[in-house]
Amino acid sequence: MEQPVKVLVVDDSRTIRALIRRSFEQYPQIVICGEAANPIEARDLIIKDQPDVITLDVEMPGMNGLQFLEKIMRLRPIPVVMVSALTARGAETAITALQMGAFDCFPKPVSVMGTDAFAGLARLVIQAAHSCPGARAGASQAASASVVPHGPERNWARAFELVAIGSSTGGVEALELVLSGFPRQSPPIVICQHMPALFTASFSNRLNQKITALSIAEGKDGEVLNRGDVRIAPGGERHMVVERRDGHYMTRLLSAPPVNGHCPSVDMLFDSVAEAVGREALGVILTGMGQDGAEGLLAMRRAGAQTIAQDKASSVVYGMPRVAAEIGAAEHIVPLSQIAMAAMAMRAH
Repeated sequence: MEQPVKVLVVDDSRTIRALIRRSFEQYPQIVICGEAANPIEARDLIIKDQPDVITLDVEMPGMNGLQFLEKIMRLRPIPVVMVSALTARGAETAITALQMGAFDCFPKPVSVMGTDAFAGLARLVIQAAHSCPGARAGASQAASASVVPHGPERNWARAFELVAIGSSTGGVEALELVLSGFPRQSPPIVICQHMPALFTASFSNRLNQKITALSIAEGKDGEVLNRGDVRIAPGGERHMVVERRDGHYMTRLLSAPPVNGHCPSVDMLFDSVAEAVGREALGVILTGMGQDGAEGLLAMRRAGAQTIAQDKASSVVYGMPRVAAEIGAAEHIVPLSQIAMAAMAMRAH
């Protein structure tokens, strides 16, 4: 029988700790080995209890969550799920935490009354315990160093009309590394990264400031896509898709139920690219839990598009790319560090 996941809960609010504890009690595969109100208490409990995963509040007195996360990642890497307020400030901090190596961020609910306010946190904790910390560390270090495998003077071997990318857990570092390898005159790139509302705006802004060769922003409804544009599906209640109109490709934001439990959904984006762009598109699926995007990538391949899936060794969570590989959606299986190079080297079938 598999050993339960030992979790250390770090939050300065006794109420929040109690709610997290109550939520975790529904999962026999999780055991809370300790609770801490601040990083000093947490440090001692990490040494004493050797947790498998830490849930860490961002805002705490004394040493804040980010400062503590940096020490954890540097001295004793443990999968960390950040618990962040769903505000603009909280989103900025969450993106910083992901870039520093946090497994994922769980948005702290505005109201903790009534329903299980922390439903979903347990799933992240279980996934974190089975993640590949080596893959995350490698991606984080490469992204932080702004590794650019090919200089901006390098050209695409094939003039794709559009590139579509899907990612989830681990995607913050993975996307930064892939996009850093693309030159200024790249085909338009559309991305669906599973994130809550507000987080995608912060993420887009950060990428745009760091990767100056490309124009990176959240997608808007009815925006025409030009070369060098990168548009990220806004988190929230709408799906981003691509349409062809008057000889141009444009983004559309559609109100529709979640697909595969996600809104926006990678499958929705990929399906639209398969229909609108067909064989002139390139599809890429990166690290992430679940299977969102696998069927959409298969639709793209069947429409004649070329497709890439990240390999297992470099994936923080080998879920989405694994399913894509298993169903034959991925034409090429490529390590994260080589995806940009592989994409640019592709030629027509």
